[in-house]
Amino acid sequence: MGEKGMRPGEPVAILGAGSWGTALAVVLGRAGVAVRLWGRRPELVRLLAKERVNHQYLPDITLPDSVEPREKMERALAGAGAAVLAAPAVGMRDLARQLLPLLQDGQMPITAAKGLEEDTGLRMSEVIAQEIPGAGETVVAMSGPNLAVEVARGIATTTVVACRNPDLAQRAQALFMQPSFRVYTNPDVIGVELGGALKNVIAIGAGISDGLGFGDNSKAALATRGLAEITRLGAALGARPETFRGLAGIGDLMATCASRHSRNHQVGFLLAQGRPLSEILAAMDQIAEGVPTTRAALMLAKKAGVEMPIAAAIRAVLFEGLPPRDAVASLMLRSGKDELDETWVSQD
Repeated sequence: MGEKGMRPGEPVAILGAGSWGTALAVVLGRAGVAVRLWGRRPELVRLLAKERVNHQYLPDITLPDSVEPREKMERALAGAGAAVLAAPAVGMRDLARQLLPLLQDGQMPITAAKGLEEDTGLRMSEVIAQEIPGAGETVVAMSGPNLAVEVARGIATTTVVACRNPDLAQRAQALFMQPSFRVYTNPDVIGVELGGALKNVIAIGAGISDGLGFGDNSKAALATRGLAEITRLGAALGARPETFRGLAGIGDLMATCASRHSRNHQVGFLLAQGRPLSEILAAMDQIAEGVPTTRAALMLAKKAGVEMPIAAAIRAVLFEGLPPRDAVASLMLRSGKDELDETWVSQD
């Protein structure tokens, strides 16, 4: 694939008309960028074109005039300088397969999903690279404390973009940088993607803590030790530990563990209230990425020889019938440990 990136005035294709894809379309559209917004459900796209509101995902946000919903992926991609893949992790491989014969030379792929492929443990850029030859060097990963509803409302937000090619990361930065949406670059693609995916697992735990009526002490401890687990696994997989002290790590973790808008937090909260997982997921109109990512993360941890006790406890609650209070007890009664370890030190 070429490395052209964006030229001024080029449209952007956003593939995925859920809450996050729509929010990114709104960000760019408000800046006057021509956006082609494609969704996998033609009826949703037609409704978007007619009413200019995504009633299912962002019902109080009107699409800017420069955002054009399109039913055909090829029409969304025609002449676009960048293709933003905003599908959930479970749908990323299929989306990349659809994109392969349509992607034009030099179009910059940007992945905006935060999850791991459940069966393989692959990050989204790895999935895309498997399906689109040459994309491994050019795909840009976006992550950070970015709750879609707040982004769409123009509330001050920061994010980070990562790419093996620093020039493409800077072009993605320039594309999305707005007064209410500040963008940083980071060369650590592995860390940025893992941070965005693994914090969803810990956010389920934060929801469990809140659902059980525990206090701020409990949630702060969970988030802090959860970050240690994320960092430990990330370092073992080749990420830079300092990335997890940034926006894609602690930043995203804080937002997702605390926010009522977080689907992963909601899953944990309802589990603690005694609701079965199947019932919780059936009632959601979007995917809680932390549920499949929990399995994928522990698969990676086992291969890497990394201990993740919080993630393991969450897996037991999600899939093995362990009562949430028993999961908390199992963590609190573990043998004593030293808080500090090598994953908190830069390994440059």
